[in-house]
Amino acid sequence: MFQSKKKPDYVGSNKIIFLNKGMSINIKGEADKSMFDNVDVQKYAVQPGNFRGVVPIPKVVVNIGDKVKAGDLLFYDKKKPYLKFISPVSGTVTAINRGLRRSIKEVVVEKDKDLEYRKFNTPDLSTVSREDLVGFLTESGLWPLIRQRPYDLVPEIEEIPRDIFITTFDSSPLAPDYDYIITGNEDAFQKGLDVLSKLTKGKVYLGLNANKEQAPSQAFIKAEGVEKTFFKGPHPSGNVGIHVHHLAPIKGNQKIWILGIQEVVTIGNMFLKNIYDASRIIAIAGEDVDKPRYLKTYMGADISESVRVCVKDAKCRVISGNVLTGETKEYGEFLNAFDYLISIIPEGNYFEPFGWLIPKKSRPSFSRSFLSKWIFPKKKYNIDTNMHGQERAFVATGIYKEVLPMDIYPVHLMKAILAGDIEKMEGLGINEVSEEDVALCEFICPSKQEFQAILRDGHRMMIEQ
Repeated sequence: MFQSKKKPDYVGSNKIIFLNKGMSINIKGEADKSMFDNVDVQKYAVQPGNFRGVVPIPKVVVNIGDKVKAGDLLFYDKKKPYLKFISPVSGTVTAINRGLRRSIKEVVVEKDKDLEYRKFNTPDLSTVSREDLVGFLTESGLWPLIRQRPYDLVPEIEEIPRDIFITTFDSSPLAPDYDYIITGNEDAFQKGLDVLSKLTKGKVYLGLNANKEQAPSQAFIKAEGVEKTFFKGPHPSGNVGIHVHHLAPIKGNQKIWILGIQEVVTIGNMFLKNIYDASRIIAIAGEDVDKPRYLKTYMGADISESVRVCVKDAKCRVISGNVLTGETKEYGEFLNAFDYLISIIPEGNYFEPFGWLIPKKSRPSFSRSFLSKWIFPKKKYNIDTNMHGQERAFVATGIYKEVLPMDIYPVHLMKAILAGDIEKMEGLGINEVSEEDVALCEFICPSKQEFQAILRDGHRMMIEQ
């Protein structure tokens, strides 16, 4: 369905970009704007695998039983010692879990009742040089909060980004409301923007939501020192990669940085309070959640402790992130570092005979074979994890470009990756695309191809080159 081209009044004189391509997936179980008040998460983990480009076996500097403060060093990258990873809370190190080939899966800290913070000597932002600022960000453990495009890597300290991009809304299924999350952190958000503006010779871009009737948070509307642009359209209109493509595409060897709003707040709080404040507000949402709401916690929270009071059915799928791009988590595992959402939906481990022939109940689909697609476009659905089919031959079809608002041919790019053709991959725009940008292509794919996994392999090949 085409989006209205009417410009909301609150946009004012700011630039607005209308996106027609895409697909918003409406799922029952969106979080209400209220907090869980009976959840106290005790265990938190820092997971090296959340930070791309970090060696799988970093140097761990703590032992089980050690006491740490919030902001104390847990481990660092052996090849890049300036990449330091610090504890999100104060407490006791209770586990150093290993994965395949002795890699470090996570370092777990059990939180103290009263948090104790390591105090940092924060430089004066008005006089500090960029070199000294970078040195402080690496020493204080803030540097890994920044991600570099292409490839979503932790950036090199020698790199100066062309621009920095921040999206202030999420358009994915069951997405948390960033306007609600930022409430009370307006000053820290602005201070974080001030810090980031000193790290680039280009611009700091802020992508704002024009899909709602009410204006975005004043923290975003009145942000200073940034270039603000509104986006209106279906998912993936909130993806930072879409903003980059429409505002200042990556060309050649250019590099940009991206951050989430709560990472910006963490950086800002360092310069306001001289502490590493890894507090996070996350949404716990989905059909299998009893009264979906928000939870105030810290980065890397224990999944089972976060959801144990609100899960309706033990036989459900718990996902760190959204249902399109998130990672399935088992009880005892931890929320990924950059996720603001835990999605909980029913398992779909049942066989569906003649699924293409027998009429079924309506479900979210890009095909108009379901009447609800065009009669009730805003209907909210009950969904589960069933794929309604299995992987088959990769059919060349034109539907993928209808959900990807970028000047890229997704099928041609995927086949170039499968063929290992580096030159074609570059020519078809692999440096512009991240996994979240092709997630809808994977969702609507009649061949059930894993677009995100294929793209990840392509990125790995490009990095090795």
